[in-house]
Amino acid sequence: MKRTTVFHVILGIVLMAVFSFIQPQASWAQWGHGYGGWGMGPGMMYGWGGGMGWFGMLLMIAFWVLVIVALVFLVRWLIHSSRGPVGGGPSGSRALDILMERYARGEIDKNEFDAKKQDLTR
Repeated sequence: MKRTTVFHVILGIVLMAVFSFIQPQASWAQWGHGYGGWGMGPGMMYGWGGGMGWFGMLLMIAFWVLVIVALVFLVRWLIHSSRGPVGGGPSGSRALDILMERYARGEIDKNEFDAKKQDLTR
């Protein structure tokens, strides 16, 4: 799987977690059974609990674990994408690639190619 795909999946999961936990809490706080129907009421601060108890704590731990994992993957992805290809390609180095191109064009002969290749691969 490509790095960008993994990054987008993790980002999507984190955003879904954030928005799915923020929206219900805001609507629960506006209970609306009292105070003349103005949407104000005891909500989460009175009567039926001060939050979600153990379940809420577990969800918060899971949320922060996801955030930290997403940040780690983001930092790793940024570091690896900024480096570019290691060694300049499949042949090992950019200098060796140039040497092979010069040999292929006929600018240098076999003896000179072998000598320079031996120098570069030491």
